[in-house]
Amino acid sequence: MHAWIATLLLAGVGAGVAAAQSHARIATLEPASRFEFSMRTRWGQVLVGRFHDSSGEVVALPEGLRQVRLTLATSTVEIVDHSRYTRFARGPRFFDSDRFPQVQFVSDPYSADLLKTGGDLHGKLRMHGIERREHFIVAPAQCARPGRDCAIFAQGVVLRGNYDLDTWRMAMRDEVRFSLEVRLRDVGPAEAR
Repeated sequence: MHAWIATLLLAGVGAGVAAAQSHARIATLEPASRFEFSMRTRWGQVLVGRFHDSSGEVVALPEGLRQVRLTLATSTVEIVDHSRYTRFARGPRFFDSDRFPQVQFVSDPYSADLLKTGGDLHGKLRMHGIERREHFIVAPAQCARPGRDCAIFAQGVVLRGNYDLDTWRMAMRDEVRFSLEVRLRDVGPAEAR
C-alpha cells in the first residue's frame, strides 16, 4: 500500500516537473520595445500615448506552441507633447494608475511561425480592472529571427467603453489604436523558469 502511494506521489512530482519545463521562459522583453496607442478627437486631432515602463516574456508550451505575457505600467503613460493630458490619462478619471497600475495581455497559445508569417494573435487584455478577449494583427517578419534581428510589429483596436475608460466621450472617439514594436532577448537555461 505504501509503495503504491509513493509511486503515485513520485509520478505526480515528475508530471509537475514536466509541466514546469514545458512552460519554460524562452525570451524576455527588451527595453527597446515600444508600446504606443492613439486616440482621435471628435474634431480630428490625434493624441499619441506611450507606455514607458513595460515587461514581458515568451514561454514555450507543449507541441511547439508559444505564449506571450506583457505588462505595461499605467503610471508611466505619456500623452506625447501634452503634459496636461498626461496627468489626466494617469489620473482617476482615466487609467487611474493608483488603483489600476498595470495593463496586462496574455496571449492564447500560438505557433512560433506566426511571428514570421504574420496573422491574428488572440488573448486576454486586462485594463482598468476589466478583462476582455482582444486580438492584435502581427505583421509578417522582415528578418529570419523576428524579435531579435528585427522588431515584431503588431496593431490592434480596443474600445475604451469596454473597459470603463469612457471619460472624454464627448471629445474623444471610442476606438484606441494600439501599436506594438517588440524586441526580445533569449534567456539562458539559468534564467528560464
